[in-house]
Amino acid sequence: MPQISRLDFEQLPLRVHDFLAGVPLHDVWAIDLPRTRSGITLDEFSRTASGRLCTCSPLVRALMNIRLFAGRLFGWDREPSATERETFATRLTSADRSRSVAPAGMRDGLFRVVYRFENEQLLEVMSRTAHAAASSALVETAQGYRFYFGVYVRSVSRFTPVYMTLIDPFRKLVVYPSLLRTVRANWDQTFGGLSGC
Repeated sequence: MPQISRLDFEQLPLRVHDFLAGVPLHDVWAIDLPRTRSGITLDEFSRTASGRLCTCSPLVRALMNIRLFAGRLFGWDREPSATERETFATRLTSADRSRSVAPAGMRDGLFRVVYRFENEQLLEVMSRTAHAAASSALVETAQGYRFYFGVYVRSVSRFTPVYMTLIDPFRKLVVYPSLLRTVRANWDQTFGGLSGC
């Protein structure tokens, strides 16, 4: 479950590259998934896995609860009003909206859907610490499938770089590896019983 280079991710034919042009790509991770059959899409995986590609381990839940407590205490997690900050969903074209299988703004846990295409989705979260977007994509390869997870972060204040530096070790050592392990476990549980192609 390695962190991969930005270049490897940016070479994929994904909408997110043009869509979030100008928003820094913070980091990218990928996990290879076994082939059980051809033609599995991210949308099918999400729907079949009860809508949750990633679930949190107890350790990640504990870290999130600590972070959410601190956010409530310091007022970090209040979403700015629509007049204060533009959501990424305002960048959607009519073609993006018609292609998306989920409406922009729909809640997905702590995030809001920007778009959800057949093999790519973009979620966003806005707070007083950062405006972040999580990009997920599923690509069929010669050996199976590869699930990509990219994080884009737009600064909202001078505190954003400090905040991202403070949480960096937790994200890279605990949160993202755990989330990708659950993607693999959900994949195995969802598609493991299918015969090969």
